[in-house]
Amino acid sequence: MWKKGPPSGGPFCFDALVASRCAWVPEADPLYAAYHDEEWGVPSHDEGHLFEMLVLEGAQAGLSWSTILRKREGYRRAFAGFDVERVARFGPRDVDRLLSDPGIVRNRLKVESAIANARATIEAGGLDELLWSFVGGVPLVNRWRTLAEVPAETAESLAMSKELKRRGFRFVGPTVCYALMQACGLVNDHTVDCFRYAGA
Repeated sequence: MWKKGPPSGGPFCFDALVASRCAWVPEADPLYAAYHDEEWGVPSHDEGHLFEMLVLEGAQAGLSWSTILRKREGYRRAFAGFDVERVARFGPRDVDRLLSDPGIVRNRLKVESAIANARATIEAGGLDELLWSFVGGVPLVNRWRTLAEVPAETAESLAMSKELKRRGFRFVGPTVCYALMQACGLVNDHTVDCFRYAGA
């Protein structure tokens, strides 16, 4: 049971008296709660959002999602609002600029992978049709009762990872791909007791 809900203004109503969230959401972190309540698991077909989440999920590798959420605005500024065409044109000077930017994770491999993934996205003709093809265009709906039941990867994320790597994408292992699927609503992994389960 939650004592208070997330910041107001989101599309979903959280009633603290009757509802609960997925157990992985820190109660004391309103930014994290808002992300869970308003974005995580909502089916996305927006090319800009899909590219943003691809970059952010890759950046998270080895770090907490809370760290990435707090740097999200920094990423948006540093990566031209996740305009894939602009990011694809980034060169060595942009890499140096990004590696000196405290608003993002300053890891060369992750920075270079974001640029490479922009180029691979353009080569693929976009992400929407490509990513959603691994779930047949329709969100997969699970019925997990506890956080312990939720897998780190699935057959679909393994297939996605293999295909993305074949196309030149980087930082797209099966665990990153599954996190991307969860975040962008290709799969509904809210636990059944979560107030967002039916609304994802």
